[in-house]
Amino acid sequence: MNKTPTFRKRIGLEIYRKIRHNNVKLHELNTLFWECTLRCNLSCRHCGSDCRVQSDKKDMPVADFMRVIDEITPHVNPNKTMIIFTGGEALLRKDLEICGKELYDRGFPWGLVSNGMALTPQRFQSLLASGLHSITISFDGFEEAHNWLRGNHKSYANALNAIKMLTKVKNIVWDVVTCVNKKNISDLNAFKEFLIETGVKDWRIFTIFPVGRAAESPELQLSNAEFTSVLDFIRETRKENRIHLSYGCEGFLGNYEQEVRDHFYTCHAGINVASVLADGSISACPSIRSNFNQGNIYTDNFWQVWNDRFKPFRDRNWAHTGACADCEMWRYCEGNGMHLHDDEGKLMVCHYQRIN
Repeated sequence: MNKTPTFRKRIGLEIYRKIRHNNVKLHELNTLFWECTLRCNLSCRHCGSDCRVQSDKKDMPVADFMRVIDEITPHVNPNKTMIIFTGGEALLRKDLEICGKELYDRGFPWGLVSNGMALTPQRFQSLLASGLHSITISFDGFEEAHNWLRGNHKSYANALNAIKMLTKVKNIVWDVVTCVNKKNISDLNAFKEFLIETGVKDWRIFTIFPVGRAAESPELQLSNAEFTSVLDFIRETRKENRIHLSYGCEGFLGNYEQEVRDHFYTCHAGINVASVLADGSISACPSIRSNFNQGNIYTDNFWQVWNDRFKPFRDRNWAHTGACADCEMWRYCEGNGMHLHDDEGKLMVCHYQRIN
């Protein structure tokens, strides 16, 4: 497959580019992540945060985060603003239900991202009673591959139990996310069949970028040929229409655009997406490098920061250097995902160049 977009696809890309520029002007906040803890019950090989069971960073009090919610409430439609708990492992907090109920009472839908280790039936019911709207479970292949990546021999069984619980509940949005690497790439087709048999309807695939622990594990990084084969797998699976599969939000994918996702590529970080990190830092996507924040909830008003200090996310001309400077795809890509730039702002990974 020629990676260069066809003429017809370029027309779609041009239309979507105009939509993106309009979204930049509006900069409406519709997704807010809360890095509610840096504690974690696993030790994943690809962790970009280097989270651990005992973190020297205390969990942010719920009241402090709710103060941020009260700052944004007059300026957004709560029903259309998603709040997502992430970490670390969000379920290590025992007070998620308190925060969830506060959000629910204010009209905000909320969800969480979890490895599933601590999602017991009792905890699940407690979360549902507090208004849980959505949940994502990390599930990285069959038992050997999953446990190898997650560093715990119980991880696979617990994640699978969490997924089985979700299949039995209606009125909740949920999906499974899989980080593809050299250990599990050969099992993708068999794993797809297993997910379908288990009752999974929505599946997302990510590839792992070299940050944090992942930079020290070459087994996690796919070759360009393997990366392209993953895109081919996603495209063919979508044609089958037996499970809704998509590639993660990162990376402009040339002629694969709209064939491996439901929409054309765009990085929503700082345009429609913001984050409150564990130390109170105000950032965009929680995957972005820690030294690139725009303020702190303990010294700044969140909404003022959102309006006045997010220009680097909305005007990406600073990234139009190096390999991006002469790239004909710049107008559609604008320097790839914000989280794929290093501490100096240099691009670490270009998905378009990786496509064979």
